[in-house]
Order: sequence, then structure tokens, then C-alpha cells
Amino acid sequence: MSLLKEIQHTVQQVAEAISAVLQIETEIVDNEMTIIAGTGKYKDMINMKEEEGQVEAGYLYGRVIRTNQPFFVEDARNDPSYDPSVLTGGTEELAEVCAPIHYDGAVIGVIGLIAFDEIQRRSLLMNKLVLLTYLQRMSELLTSKISEQAALNKWIKTTQKLEVLIGSIHEGIIAIDEHGIITNCNETAEQLVQMDKQQLINTPIEQIWPNSPMLEVIQTGKGYIQQEEHYQLDQHDMHLIVTARPILIQDEVVGVVATFRRMADARRLAYELTSEQKDLFFTEIYGQSRALSLVKKQAEQVARGTSNILITGQSGTGKGMMAAAIHSASNRRTGPFIIVNCGAIPETLLESELFGYVSGAFTGARREGKAGKFELADGGTIFLDEIGDLPLHLQVKLLHVLQSKQVERVGSNRLIPVDIRVISATNKDLEEMVRTKEFREDLFFRLNVIPLYMPPLSERTEDIPVLMDYFLEKYSQMSEHSPLTFSPAVRRAFSSYHWPGNVRELENAIEYSVNMTMSSYIDMDSILPRIRNACSASQPVTAETDEQSLKNMLLDHEKQILIEMLKKYGHGLEAKRLIAAKLDIGLATLYRKIDVHQLTIDENMT
Repeated sequence: MSLLKEIQHTVQQVAEAISAVLQIETEIVDNEMTIIAGTGKYKDMINMKEEEGQVEAGYLYGRVIRTNQPFFVEDARNDPSYDPSVLTGGTEELAEVCAPIHYDGAVIGVIGLIAFDEIQRRSLLMNKLVLLTYLQRMSELLTSKISEQAALNKWIKTTQKLEVLIGSIHEGIIAIDEHGIITNCNETAEQLVQMDKQQLINTPIEQIWPNSPMLEVIQTGKGYIQQEEHYQLDQHDMHLIVTARPILIQDEVVGVVATFRRMADARRLAYELTSEQKDLFFTEIYGQSRALSLVKKQAEQVARGTSNILITGQSGTGKGMMAAAIHSASNRRTGPFIIVNCGAIPETLLESELFGYVSGAFTGARREGKAGKFELADGGTIFLDEIGDLPLHLQVKLLHVLQSKQVERVGSNRLIPVDIRVISATNKDLEEMVRTKEFREDLFFRLNVIPLYMPPLSERTEDIPVLMDYFLEKYSQMSEHSPLTFSPAVRRAFSSYHWPGNVRELENAIEYSVNMTMSSYIDMDSILPRIRNACSASQPVTAETDEQSLKNMLLDHEKQILIEMLKKYGHGLEAKRLIAAKLDIGLATLYRKIDVHQLTIDENMT
């Protein structure tokens, strides 16, 4: 784009000033031969093209631009190099002096003084050197204006980029001057403070954040990082994490810029960055028994609600998995899922872990204080495992949180609102504990709004084979073991065992067996001795049962081999011929064995 065009108004003022002083017409064109400014007849030609719009057309201004030299034409009407049309009498001008306009090492235009009568012509002839110098000074004036405009354009562009950058930041930003007056803010700050930018600008920071440490930064010149701050504006509670830095010019504080976000958002971000808890869904709770299906259906039904849930059942039945699945199916799935084992945390630490503490609350407390688990769960779900182990004095404080949805940190009297759903779990009889005064009755009813019971394996024995196959595949892959299968004797032993540790014990038993087996199947010698001994005690081994077990073991092993081969090569005729060749048996024998084991195409082999 033409640089002279950007300052066209200024260029026109310069042209008119020159003509007023010298009493001679002035014309200024750019390097594209467009008339940018002019007086007399040239004023009516502004924005039109001069010299046919061609630098190479052989006219005067084109030569000035090409050669970067000034020119003086004494007799324009008889000089073809001035205007080829002189040969036909088409030129009105008598004389002209013109000079190039330079910027950044290039010619960006031409400024010319034109005589239309003898008085003007004689003035040009008598003062041509002075006028050339004058034109050079005017050229410098124009280029200085261009430099100013370029600097202004750059500043505007930089400012706009900065505004976009500040506006795109997810944290709130507020700037104050040396008097504590707000000078700027971004859209996030408007949302967090709940005031429009027009309301915030020129408002003392003290009015929205009373006793803000930002005012100390003005006095000391020392900023601070990630400091917890709490403000109340009308009915709006602001619990923030703030970083403030001074603006220094020649070591003098001229303002402060603060970035801030809601404490709840900061905690959620910290949770997302540090938590390894993966989403867990109801489909990952394996089992097809009526007892398990019933509790899963109940859990799915109540998951989208907000009521508190109490999950009871023996240790190892999957209460924690059920709680995680409820959270993943709830409207709070995008929020944190905080797990607290009330029986695993020492009683002396449990209160500060649950409710947090402020600076100086006790010896060894962090200087900046610490948020508790309830604050960390804000916007999500908190799972209180082993709730029956919660001490009585903390039961009172937990009851207050459930009733008021507010948390009071240790050492503080400030109430912090929290938006949480509570899921608790226990393997204890809480109703009996209520009768013996070991558990508060009012807390029990608060927690037990929706009771869910996780059945033990002894009440869902039909799920044992399903879980066995799932855990076998899981630990076979983890240990990079070749495909494994259970012997019929092991399946019978596992199905008859009472499993006091429930699913957790079953999983551990299969992990043990996968690590202990030396062959492609798990037999009685590979399982835990206590399970083997329990099976032996309940069913004495005879020669007949041994013979039958061996036969079943061989058949089961044969079936697994065929399943793996059909998975690998397929069910087509050519695939079966290949399988028969690899097994060194006839095709008819292969078909017979497939029929014996009922390995049809629709059997689940994928």
C-alpha cells in the first residue's frame, strides 16, 4: 500500500502550506503515480493517476522515481523529456522543479513545484537551488510523519494483539496504577468479579477487594505468587488464588498486575494434573448374577441424582468400584472424584485432611495453609470409604458439612461453600453401631439416604467363572504369558470355595496362579494352598475322580487349542485345512472334534 496515502491528509496540508508560502502550485504523487495531494488544478485531480499511471512512460516523475534524482525543467513546453505531448501543444506548465521523497532507503513518491505563468517561472529559475533544498526539507517532513504513522500503526497492532491475548487467557487479569485505581481488566476478570469492565475501570481496588495485598505491592515493590485470598462483594463470595507483580519503570512502581482464578478451579486443575483415577463404568463391574444385576440397576437409577449414597457389604465386594461407576454416570462426571479412606488415615491427621487448615493452625502446618478433601471435591463427588471408622468428634463436623454444604478449616472461623455429593461405604453394621452409641444416628440418616448393598461372592457364585476368565486374561497379558486356561478341577475348586475376601481375594488368587503355573493351563498345583486344602477337605480325592479329572483336563486343553487356532486362521474351508495340517490330523477328524466341542462359528471366539 502507498505510504503517502496513509497520511494523505497531512500531505495535502503540506502541499497547501508550500503554495501559500511560495505562491506556486504544488503536486505530490506516490510511487504508483497516484496524485496524493495538490493545489490549483491538481487539487481536482487528487487520487487520479499522473503520467498515464506508468513509471516507465517517459515522463518527468517517472525519471525521478527511477533515478532517485531531483530534476529542474526550465522550458516545459519545448522539452519532450518533460512531457511527450509538448510536440502537439498539450502542456500548460512552463517550468517545474521536483525532488524524490525517500523512506527506508526507497523512493516512495515525488514532490513538485510547477510554474503556470512567467512570474512563477522566473521565480523558479532564480531560486532553483534554494527551492530544491526546500523540497528536500519538505520531503523529510513527510517521511517523519510516515515514521510516526508507522510507529502508531505498530503500537495499535501490538495493543490489539495484547488485548486479544489478555482476553484469551482463562485467568482473570486486573491492572491498577500507583494510586490503586483499576486501569484495565479482561473478560474473565469481569466474570469472576461479576462486574462489567466499564464499572471496574477507574474504580479503586479497595472497593472490590478490601485490604488487597496488591496495595502492599505498590508500597514495597515486591510481588507474590499463588496466594489464597477471600473477598465478599455484596452477596458474591470470591475465594481466589492470586498472583501479583509490580510494574516498574526506572525502579519506580507505577502499577500492579494481578492474575487470579477461583480456588475451586485451581483445585480442580491440580486434581486433573495429579490424579491417576480413571473413569470406571458399570459395564466394568463384571458379573451376571441376579444379586449383582439388581444392585447395578439400582445404582444406575440413582447415579444422576444428588442424594447421598451409603454402600454396604463385606470387604472386597467392589464398593469402591461401584462408587466410581456412580460418579462416572452422574452429572458430576467432569468434576473430581476424591477418595478418602477414613480407616487408613491416622486420627490425628484425619481432621486436617478432610477439612483443611489455615496458616499457623498447628505446629508443622504449611505457611499458606491447605485445602481439605471436601474443598478438593467441590463440583464433584467425595467417596468416604470405611466411614464406620470415623471418630465421633469428626462425625459432628461431617454432619455440619452435609447439612450446610460449607466447610470450616482447622484454625479458621470462615465458612467455605462446597458443592459436593457424598458417597460413603462400610463393611460394618452401622445400625448396630448407632445402637451402641459408636456412630451418630443423625449422621447415619444423612449418609443413608440411598442404601446400596454389594453382595458377597457366596451370594453370587454364578459370577465366579465370569470373574475367573476376566482376571485370567488380565494377568496373562500383564505377565506376557502365553494363553492360559483353567483345568476343570480348578474351576470346581474355585466355585466351591467360600471366598471370605470376595472379589479381591479371587483376583489375588488368580494373579498368584498365573505367576506360579509352568504350563499352558492352571491346575491344582498352581493355586493357593489354602484354596487347594479347602477343596481337599470338602471332597476327598479318589482314583476315580483323578482319572476323570485327567480326562476332562485333556479335553479342555484340546478345546482351548482348537479355539485359539480358529481365532487365528478362521472358520473357512481353507483355514480348516491349514489347521488340520498344523495339528497333523485329518480334516474329517478336525470336523469331528469341532462338533464334539460344539465350536460353531457363532461361539464367542473373538
